[in-house]
Amino acid sequence: MLRFMFDEPMREAEGILAETFRHMDQFNAILSKKIKAGAVDSQQLRKYEIWTLGLRSSLDELEQSHYVALKFQHKVKATSLKQMTDEERIYYNRYIYFDKNAFIRVFSLLDKLGTLLNELLDMRTERIKAHFSYFTVLRNMREKKAHPELTWKLNDVKEKYKESMTRLRKRRNTEIHYMNSEMQDDLIQSNRMYGEEIKLENVAEQSAELTQGLYLAMESLLLTYKYACGLMGKKNT
Repeated sequence: MLRFMFDEPMREAEGILAETFRHMDQFNAILSKKIKAGAVDSQQLRKYEIWTLGLRSSLDELEQSHYVALKFQHKVKATSLKQMTDEERIYYNRYIYFDKNAFIRVFSLLDKLGTLLNELLDMRTERIKAHFSYFTVLRNMREKKAHPELTWKLNDVKEKYKESMTRLRKRRNTEIHYMNSEMQDDLIQSNRMYGEEIKLENVAEQSAELTQGLYLAMESLLLTYKYACGLMGKKNT
């Protein structure tokens, strides 16, 4: 969708992205078959179908935003705004836009996945916390020892990307609740050395963390939909 900005052809999903899409589509194909067969819980199955289509779109949008953010990040060579040419400043502003778009989407996607897991597995996390996140649902799954063959795989993925996700969450919270996230480092630096040239945040490091967030989302979705396909295939509805 966004690769046209670089005169590139549309993306063809490969690797884990393609595998994730394939299992999501397989899940919806199972649901569709059950609905057409007159399943007694067709209304609930249609909801899962719509949620899955939404998650599929969210993953596509996240991957596209991540791709564009990295393309512009690689065009930023200066270490401060003062050193940038006018052209590089445009690249930097575009990087900021798509990076911000992407890291917010990481958490939005995960929360949608948490909603699906909560209902699909009947976890009733809302009894613990009215407005819950994906990570709250996963903690609830651990504490209840529910669906261990899925729970512990999802937990391993969470732990693998824990440090990067902690930093991404801090940036997300700063952006949503306090100030523009890219200005947080400016504030910290200005407090330390007021009046001196402010260095850029480490955009390469931020991009690496964003990539980790994308992979956490993809791996979590893949594990969930592999399990969901098996679970739904066993149900006689």
